[in-house]
Amino acid sequence: MRQIVLDTETTGLEPTQGHKIIEIGCVELFKRRKTNNNFHCYLNPDREIDEGALEVHGITSQFLQEKPRFIDVVDDFINYIKGAELVIHNAAFDVGFLDHELKLAGQISGRSLGKISDYCSVLDTLKVARKKHPGQKNNLNALCKRYGVDNSNRELHGALLDAEILADVYVVLTGGQAKLALSSDPQEIESGVSQIRRLSLQPGQLKIIQATEDELISHQKRLDAIDASSAGSIWRQL
Repeated sequence: MRQIVLDTETTGLEPTQGHKIIEIGCVELFKRRKTNNNFHCYLNPDREIDEGALEVHGITSQFLQEKPRFIDVVDDFINYIKGAELVIHNAAFDVGFLDHELKLAGQISGRSLGKISDYCSVLDTLKVARKKHPGQKNNLNALCKRYGVDNSNRELHGALLDAEILADVYVVLTGGQAKLALSSDPQEIESGVSQIRRLSLQPGQLKIIQATEDELISHQKRLDAIDASSAGSIWRQL
């Protein structure tokens, strides 16, 4: 299944009050793996940004002056999401803004662009998290902490960065991987969550540890035992 993890940044909280989208970030997943076929754009909203929103994402009106408007990217955006499942945290917020932008672009262009639901389905990870963790904090930062997903670069909100982080959270939240603990940390063992950390390794930095002679002998003995009690070890067959 093709999925698009999506996030937006806006000038404020209510599209009915004239607020608009200023950034769209999308991360494509295919069979639950990132493909690097992402969609990202900043948009000129033709209006001022609320002070509260500016404190959240740090995107200024001056930065957006030369950026395209939503109507300029709408066809590319629709073609990108069409037929996919959108994965969004608190989907009602982002879908509400996107539907509003589609309506405005349709009015300007004289086309009927419909709604997001006309192009794809939507999965709300906030609803999934609340069902799985009732009564707990389930915002993106809380889920990153709970599942050990690295969000250390998230000093300010950003649509593409948040979509990248949400993609990591989504895979753990819905995939059952959290039941396998590989850590010696007692808290992680108790919760069943082992830390997911992004590693930045240059070629040659990854240390390779070879098996010792005793370990190789033990391995061969284990294979002999498997061969004696079954149809044969897969290891030797391969």
